[in-house]
Amino acid sequence: QVQLVESGGGLVQAGGSLRLSCVASGNFLRLNDMAWYHQVPGKQRELVAAITSGGSTNYADSVKGRFTISRDNAKNTVSLQMNSLIPEDAAVYYCNVAVSGYYSGRYYASRNYWGKGTLVNVSS
Repeated sequence: QVQLVESGGGLVQAGGSLRLSCVASGNFLRLNDMAWYHQVPGKQRELVAAITSGGSTNYADSVKGRFTISRDNAKNTVSLQMNSLIPEDAAVYYCNVAVSGYYSGRYYASRNYWGKGTLVNVSS
C-alpha cells in the first residue's frame, strides 16, 4: 500500500502564489510518473501537470508559464508551484502517483494511487 499526503492548499488572492506538496510513503520500490490533477464540482478531474521519473514535464495549456511541477526522489515528493493564480484555478487538487514494486512476492510494473486532495481557493 502507498499513502499520499498533500499539503499547501488554501485561500489566496488573484495574482498570488501557492505551493502544493505531496509526499508518498509505504511499501513500493520506485516512484514512476507523478502528477497533479484538479477538479471542480460538477466537472471531471483534469490533468494539471505531470512529471516522469526522468524529469520530463507536461502541462495543461491553461497553466503553462504559471505553474511548475517538480519532484524530489530522495524525499518521495512531488510539488506544484502555482504563480499568477486566477479564480479559474480554484479547485480541489489531487496528487497522483504511479509506483512499481512487489506485492506478495510478485513484481508489478505500475500501480496508481491518488491523494485525498487539497482545496485551493482564489479570490478575485
